Amino acid sequence: MTNFVLKLTTHYMKKLFIGLLLVFATCSLGAQVNIVKNNRSVSKIICAPNSQINLTAANILQRFIYESTGCHLKIASNITPHLNDIILGGTTPKEVTTDGYALSTEGGMLHITGLGNGTVYGVISFLERYLKMDYWSDQVYSLPKAKDISLPSISFIENPTFRYRQTQNYALGKDSIYKWWYRLEEPNEVFAADYWVHTFDRLLPSAVYGPSHPEYYAYYNGKRHPGAASQWCLTNPDVFNIVVHRIDSIFKAHPDMKTICVSQNDGNNTNCKCPTCSQIDKEEGAYSGSLIRFINKIAERFPDKQIATLAYLYSMQPPKLVKPRKNVVIMLCDIDCKREVSLTENSSGQEFVKALKGWSKISNNLYVWDYGINFDNFVSPFPNLHVLQDNIRLFRDNHVTMHFSQISSNRGGDFAELRTYLVSKLMWNADADVDSLTQHFLKGYYGKAAPYIYRYINIMEGAIIASGKDLWIYDSPITHKNGMLKPTLMRRYNELFDEAEKAVANNQIFLDRVRLTRLPLQYAALEIARTEPNMDTEKVNHDLALFEQRTAYFKVPSLNERSNPPAEYCQLYRDRYLKQNDKNIALHKPIKFLIEPSDKYVELGQKALTDGLYGGTTYVESWVGWQGKDGAFVVDLGETKQIHRAGADFLHQLGAWILLPRQVSFSYSTDGIHYTSWQTVNIPELRINKVLFKNIEAISATPLNARYIKVEITGTKECPSWHYGVGYPSWFFIDEVTVE
Repeated sequence: MTNFVLKLTTHYMKKLFIGLLLVFATCSLGAQVNIVKNNRSVSKIICAPNSQINLTAANILQRFIYESTGCHLKIASNITPHLNDIILGGTTPKEVTTDGYALSTEGGMLHITGLGNGTVYGVISFLERYLKMDYWSDQVYSLPKAKDISLPSISFIENPTFRYRQTQNYALGKDSIYKWWYRLEEPNEVFAADYWVHTFDRLLPSAVYGPSHPEYYAYYNGKRHPGAASQWCLTNPDVFNIVVHRIDSIFKAHPDMKTICVSQNDGNNTNCKCPTCSQIDKEEGAYSGSLIRFINKIAERFPDKQIATLAYLYSMQPPKLVKPRKNVVIMLCDIDCKREVSLTENSSGQEFVKALKGWSKISNNLYVWDYGINFDNFVSPFPNLHVLQDNIRLFRDNHVTMHFSQISSNRGGDFAELRTYLVSKLMWNADADVDSLTQHFLKGYYGKAAPYIYRYINIMEGAIIASGKDLWIYDSPITHKNGMLKPTLMRRYNELFDEAEKAVANNQIFLDRVRLTRLPLQYAALEIARTEPNMDTEKVNHDLALFEQRTAYFKVPSLNERSNPPAEYCQLYRDRYLKQNDKNIALHKPIKFLIEPSDKYVELGQKALTDGLYGGTTYVESWVGWQGKDGAFVVDLGETKQIHRAGADFLHQLGAWILLPRQVSFSYSTDGIHYTSWQTVNIPELRINKVLFKNIEAISATPLNARYIKVEITGTKECPSWHYGVGYPSWFFIDEVTVE
């Protein structure tokens, strides 16, 4: 990260010194500073010269003082300061750390200085504390009008808990002030050429090297696995030489950047297990052993740079012997942990806490990537606000200096605005009063609706803990329909939102914010309704139309990380869940497996394949899965009937290693012994990231006499080279089987 201490030029220092002498003659130390009096400016903004960060700070300060008072303060540099002037930049007290700042009214002038981006953050602090300004969302802020700005004696220093703070919100891409206000940074500002995470294939492109040098790539399951999602053979000297050369060229092309990430591709257990790599990992007691030895060698070649690498999935635990060099950044991820309670209370978090403590003993250069998001359902309740502070304090107390909180950031995501507000405040000050911050935000953002929203948050947080259900990053509302989303609680939640809407009915701005925040609850109700055998179709149609209307009105872009938009979901809902197939003669008919599904799906499959309920975008309900093998089953219609169509519904969800099968074959029989081949469907490979449903069917122009329908599925069995599960068993999932 670029750190720069802002210094005044010699010429400017002389003028400042003379000015201060004049001020001290008429003003005692720490005297009151008047910036605006009766809507007239009595102050100038004086910038230390040749500093873009100070100019940015000056422009922000000038803009919002004008919006508050109507006074336009002049921005200048290289001039003698006078009483009541505002001085941005200059010598920073030694107690200030990266991105920290100091505010002082010494000598009758307001001084704001900082390191890194600290001058801007000092201006933000000034606007918050003394102009009572708040920033809520994209171009949404509160700034009271004022006739006067008069300051008491001020002298304080503030430093952030973490020197690098990153999170997500839809406002970051639209509103530059929002990013400054929330004191956030983005990877492209820190990592050279935006080499941030999962960079192996960018540094050593498999499309270039894979065909001719498979030995550069990971060995496991009896062979090398070159591909876009593959890991490297970290003990191959040619890999090291090529990568070092590539990094050198990147830094030369970006001389102002100091950090690059050399990190494994996405995927688990895909690390190299060749004899040489395995021997190192055995010595080190962790798969991170060969990785850190490799990264240390790179860091040694670039001693004035920072080399970052992931400790993620298979590489999460630290090695026993080797220690990361001082210029190595360990990017530790807690992706597998549940979220209903803090990491120290959660059994799934214990392995991560062990890793965190282990890394903190051997490195003071830790970056933690924490997940507070539901990747499969952005617009769904995700009550984890109560665990944010405990987790952030845990990171701070274990030498973490850089933090990325990946949270629900989409417009329409569960409390996307409040969540980013709290996370940014805690990354700056881990000991902040979260309840006060929450109530302050709710009051400012929702107006008179705030008490009802606050009660909703608290009830749902209590409900998730009381339910005993896990909250995880690929969650579904269906998981919680008998817990935090059970009918009695859903009624209470909706009552609170009804009261909230009523409280702000005469204020369209506040009403819109309440309705935007209500979307996850409406989505959860729709998802639960489609799993009920006795669906109230009239009510669901009404609720679906309202959800479609409001997601369009609020421009909600996607319901999940797979880029499935709400309009597509609503149409799919009508076609898939609301259309009753009265012609399906396979409904509730028994299934006999010829090749059984995997594990728990054997029992589920006896009913789920013909229960009339179609699965959703996650595989946690209704779907029946086969892993790493083919599948086959027979549907018994009970008696011989004339049929003309048979079909099976398949799920495509790459993120969960669920791929469409290669082939589906249908045959039919009257006696269950002798089968006649009907149709074989070959399915082309599909690489798009969207969640999709694919109905594979056989159709006959003339009626066929059949009692038994056999369906045989040829699976992919193994994730292909382009998939991040390369070389490991893939899944296919079926839900409803229909026969007409």
